[in-house]
Amino acid sequence: MALVKLAIMGGAFNPIHIGHLACAEEAVSHFGLDEVIFMPTGLAPHKQTGSGCSEERYEMAVIATASNPRFEVSRYEIDQNRVCYTVDTLRHFRAEKPSAELFFITGTDAVAEILQWKEPDEILRLATLIAARRPGYSLEQMPAETRRFLQQERVRIMEIPCIDVSSSLIRKRVSQGKSIRYLVPEGVEKFIEKERLYLQEQPQA
Repeated sequence: MALVKLAIMGGAFNPIHIGHLACAEEAVSHFGLDEVIFMPTGLAPHKQTGSGCSEERYEMAVIATASNPRFEVSRYEIDQNRVCYTVDTLRHFRAEKPSAELFFITGTDAVAEILQWKEPDEILRLATLIAARRPGYSLEQMPAETRRFLQQERVRIMEIPCIDVSSSLIRKRVSQGKSIRYLVPEGVEKFIEKERLYLQEQPQA
């Protein structure tokens, strides 16, 4: 019986947008994943989540992923009420799903700082790291030590479609009264409008 291939995709998702969804779908297609679990951060160790409380970010992720049967959203980190590290989240899922083949999806911008993460070697023991790279992003920009780390067998570099959108761009456009149609799923757009989110621009990414 083949192992279930399960990927965790962490992020603030503040808000979730089409770039996140395209990245996850590409990982499903490229690596034959059975499931991608979107993991909105609670208290992130290296990054502020900006405006939009945990519950709002979680609800937007649920709305955005509802139509894809391979996508789920987890409350695990949000409900911890403490700083959550990737390695601890992976340990939790390894214990919860011991027979699954684990993957962790993140962007190459985040991977550039992976040696500053808690127990980076343990992360690769627990899961295969999928580093999503936009076309034109060169790994040569990273320090040599980081490049050597990313050359390990448990690291996969994945090219993703060039979708020039970010959560900070979404928040900025909302604060300026500009349209975000087609940059986020329709349900997320309506949720942001209904809850009056991001009416003041936030500096965090």
